Amino acid sequence: MTQSLDRLRESPSQTAGPYVHIGLTPNFCGIGGVYASDLGATMVNDKTKGERIGLRIRVIDGTGTPLKDALVEIWQADADGLYNSPAELRGTADPNFLGWGRCPTDMDTGLCTFDTIKPGRVPSRDGSLMAPHITLWIVARGINLGLHTRLYFSDEEEANAQDPILARIEHRVRVPTLIAERTGDIYVFDVHLQGEKETVFFDS
Repeated sequence: MTQSLDRLRESPSQTAGPYVHIGLTPNFCGIGGVYASDLGATMVNDKTKGERIGLRIRVIDGTGTPLKDALVEIWQADADGLYNSPAELRGTADPNFLGWGRCPTDMDTGLCTFDTIKPGRVPSRDGSLMAPHITLWIVARGINLGLHTRLYFSDEEEANAQDPILARIEHRVRVPTLIAERTGDIYVFDVHLQGEKETVFFDS
């Protein structure tokens, strides 16, 4: 006989509050002695292959104000388009590149920065090459489920035009919200949560 599970109710969701930062970036919060440095704070070393770049990211709310308590994680391929993952079957990724980073936004400016490399192109499911891109995962006060989007590069026009993901986005006017603008060695990217410049978010 099947047991009724009516008594097993889903717990209501609540905002994560400050505990996201305390648990994931204790050094940033002034809590020392847990890790020598916060996990994901350093992605490269002096042996990492590829073009070194910086990312400067802001998460913008519906009023146009940068969120000062967001947490951003990034995941990307190495310079040869290989992921640092056991699921990577196409080859061996650069052992000197972490491929994953985590950074909280600054509590005064709302900016978070990553020192990384420009990723290589990776194939989509049908074998066509995607443009160089970085995946972002964003959480903050009031965001109970992490938001997942991508960042593409303004100086990769030809690759962006060939990218199968960008080509499938229904509202082409929103594609520019996925493009990071280059200034020297820094790419600047704003993630808009609401409004006319709302960023395209993908299913996790």
